[in-house]
Amino acid sequence: MKSVLVLAGAAAALVMPLAASAQSGGDKAYCQSLAGVWRAYNGGMDPAADVAVAITHCNSNPASAIPVIEKALTDDKIKLPSRT
Repeated sequence: MKSVLVLAGAAAALVMPLAASAQSGGDKAYCQSLAGVWRAYNGGMDPAADVAVAITHCNSNPASAIPVIEKALTDDKIKLPSRT
């Protein structure tokens, strides 16, 4: 019984980073999509500082960047892209 628990724990330790990585890849793609929508609707205008920082964080920390860009888009009544 003890060996089964050890194996289950080892399997979980291996799978968890993979699941996080997959989510991060999806977040990164969605964040980049949001940034593209923002750029398209704002015609090359410079974004507010918080949006500019969020756009630059799409690759490194998309989870924190997504809410900032989503808020900027929804405040401007721009439809958000679908999240796949």
